[in-house]
Amino acid sequence: MNEENKKANILEEMDRANEAMRAANLLFENKFIKDAISKLYYAVLYSIRGLLLIKGFEPKSHDGALRLFGQHFVKPGIFEARDSHLFSKLMKFREEADYNPSYTFMPEDFTELKREAEGVIQKITQYLKAKGNL
Repeated sequence: MNEENKKANILEEMDRANEAMRAANLLFENKFIKDAISKLYYAVLYSIRGLLLIKGFEPKSHDGALRLFGQHFVKPGIFEARDSHLFSKLMKFREEADYNPSYTFMPEDFTELKREAEGVIQKITQYLKAKGNL
């Protein structure tokens, strides 16, 4: 992957993240809280995938994205452990939202998770801009 392709792919992932966040908001506004939480997860996932592209990583799985993020961005101190924990928590909640019909989320769950997700996405965006990739 050359630098031009890398930047285009990073931009595409960040666009997907923004679209997933917009979808999460629309779903929440229409009382689809489980689906909204699932979309929050994807917003963070796409952002992390964009970030991983800086180092040439293209994870093939969700767990792979989590591992690579932790190893290459959290462990060296570029991002905080709580950023990785949020991604892990959203991953679990996405699975509950998508596959466990009896699992219940409250509106305040979405509101808090959204606040945290926006914080992580903002950090990733700032990092990508500082590195000249956005």
